[in-house]
Amino acid sequence: MDNIYKTAEVAKKVGVHSNTVRLYEKLKLIPEASRLPNGYRLFTDYHIEQFNLARTAFKVEILQNGLRKKIINIVKLSARGEFLEAISCTNDYINQIKQEQKNAEEAIELSRKLLLGIDAKDNDIIFSRKQTADYLQVTMDTLRNWEMNCLLTVKRKQNGYRVYTESDINRLKIIRTLRCANYSLSAILRMMNALSESRDIDIREVINKPQKNENIITACDKLLTSLSDAEKNAHSILKQLEYMKNEFNINSTL
Repeated sequence: MDNIYKTAEVAKKVGVHSNTVRLYEKLKLIPEASRLPNGYRLFTDYHIEQFNLARTAFKVEILQNGLRKKIINIVKLSARGEFLEAISCTNDYINQIKQEQKNAEEAIELSRKLLLGIDAKDNDIIFSRKQTADYLQVTMDTLRNWEMNCLLTVKRKQNGYRVYTESDINRLKIIRTLRCANYSLSAILRMMNALSESRDIDIREVINKPQKNENIITACDKLLTSLSDAEKNAHSILKQLEYMKNEFNINSTL
């Protein structure tokens, strides 16, 4: 016979507040609990396992390219007892994580190559903002955003118009490459600041390691570590799903 738990008992077992248990039920991240005549919720071991699976899934918040939506969908499939579909989607999720890791590593390698030209002597050729945006195939608003976030200090003519030199273009190529791989602006700024102090930095190390004075750290501020952690968690989820498929061979209409 399955064990039966009240809301407070579930909360204690999984280490959350009782309101979190109710919220997960409301969001369909765990199956709907059965009710006593007095309205009290009753949970089972299935709920406990599902709650643990959900917490594993949400340990790392990877937002790019629909990954957040995919992991939420996996949790909801499991909550409905659709374990085979959840396993299939988890394998797809892992494959996409690996592709994101490949993109991130390739961006670092390309940035290393671009560094060779970052100090190119500024010649007589200068670009306007529009010319620079067209050349790099980004929008002018994107350039403004990068400048507002201190990724590049742009020179100005006497009339106040911004001009971009060859070395500016090389810096912007690095920024574009890293942004396309979903590195955060703060991570790129950290790297660009390090470059201003020394050309002999390890890009991979600097861009993946937030400094102590960075108060708010997101997954993309330490992208390589976050992707690696997300992949490890996804493999744990696969094991949990296999266990739940064998242990709770039911449809989650409890």
